Amino acid sequence: MAKRKGTRTRAEKQNTANKAPVVTMDAFSNPAARLGFGTMDLTQATSYPMTRLTQNYELLTSLYRDNWIVQNIVSTIPNDMVRKWYEIKSGVAPEYIDLMTKLERRTQLRKKLLLGMYWGRLYGGAVGVILIKGQNDLSQPLDLDAVLPGSFLGLQILDRWSGVYPEGELVTDPSDPDFGLPAYYTIRDDTTGYMVARVHHSRIIRFIGRELPWLEQVTEIYWGESELEAIYNEIVRRDNVAANIAGLTFRANVNYMETEGLDQLLGTANTEMQRRFWNVLAAQSIMESNFGTRVINKGDAIHNTQYTFTGLPEVYDRVMMDVAGAARTPVTKLFGRSPAGLNSTGESDMKNYYDYIDDLRENELRPIIERLLPIMALSAWGMIPDDMDIQFPPMETADADQQAQITERNTNAILAVYQNDLMDAATAMKELQAMGEETGIFSKISDEAIEAARGQTYTNSKLMADPLAGLEITGNQPREPSEEEQNAI
Repeated sequence: MAKRKGTRTRAEKQNTANKAPVVTMDAFSNPAARLGFGTMDLTQATSYPMTRLTQNYELLTSLYRDNWIVQNIVSTIPNDMVRKWYEIKSGVAPEYIDLMTKLERRTQLRKKLLLGMYWGRLYGGAVGVILIKGQNDLSQPLDLDAVLPGSFLGLQILDRWSGVYPEGELVTDPSDPDFGLPAYYTIRDDTTGYMVARVHHSRIIRFIGRELPWLEQVTEIYWGESELEAIYNEIVRRDNVAANIAGLTFRANVNYMETEGLDQLLGTANTEMQRRFWNVLAAQSIMESNFGTRVINKGDAIHNTQYTFTGLPEVYDRVMMDVAGAARTPVTKLFGRSPAGLNSTGESDMKNYYDYIDDLRENELRPIIERLLPIMALSAWGMIPDDMDIQFPPMETADADQQAQITERNTNAILAVYQNDLMDAATAMKELQAMGEETGIFSKISDEAIEAARGQTYTNSKLMADPLAGLEITGNQPREPSEEEQNAI
């Protein structure tokens, strides 16, 4: 049977379906518009070269010393991280907490940690050398058993360009917090090149900027990335926009004069006439002021043009928001001004910022404090409590009205649970006492009063106050008056 022209058998269709798809190119092409096949889109010309600005000490130092925005970028987040200091959670007596506070003040611990975070964010790396009296051989691991009362001397802060050189030997113990990082650090005097000390990693507190992948860590000699490297382009744009806006103020009010035959005068070879012309212009500029008068020849015309700055504030605000976004800091914190636009209060920005600070305190500051706390406890108390822990107060605090509403809501919730006999009076009082740490209202509830109320329920308290509560008394009950008695009344 002859196959009809233009048709395919089932086998041919199956073979076609089993073939691999063939990639075809669109035939459309418009080189003039840079569209279609064989042309490059404008965005394809964009490239991101590896600059590694973190290794440029002179650039980073110049930026920090000359630019107030860079100084705020470096210092704002660390200042907020330590603004609400940690609280020790332990069963030790209050006088022990006072001893720890005095030790922190004597060693200037908070200031030293701030400096470490400053230079770590600026240069991508800094260290704090733990100094302990009696342990002068810094190349040996730190011995907690040899930490005596009063022996903690504080931290010596050095940035990565102060002669601190991580060595190539790495920590190989997976249980060590510094696993994969240098085991030793060499401190040299850069002026002479002599080695000052070789420090074991257990005596080192590391401060870095932004985290890097492992290969980039190796490139940066196991340091991090400077905060300014990721923000540099935004800083450049902001500074140029601000400089150009400032330059436009000199051209906000410009006078110009129409003079007949000016082109002929400038084109003549008579230098004396040109000199006289320039002298006249100079004299007019000196004589003219905002309150002066310009003297011109009869027939000349003088005009004034004014530049309008419409739209420039919006442009600057956008650039400013880009810088704040790159620095992960709200505009109100970084620039010291209220944001404009729909979110004029900046409440949502501040909430997100405080959440970010809380994360930094838990992920970066807590490991540092927990590393120093046993040393400080031995130096201040002579022992390390088994239940010692730290807690950071929340960054975001409510105002008076919000605090009152929260207190009322939590108090009513505790009372409701107590009145339903789901907890005893002692537990309810402990909950109110714990809430008093934030509100200050129920903080005076004593532990003795709580112990005395142990096992006492709401139902039992009510029966003690009214022995007949809940009982139905039969007998002579008051009766309803009859209709005649009601009419008589």
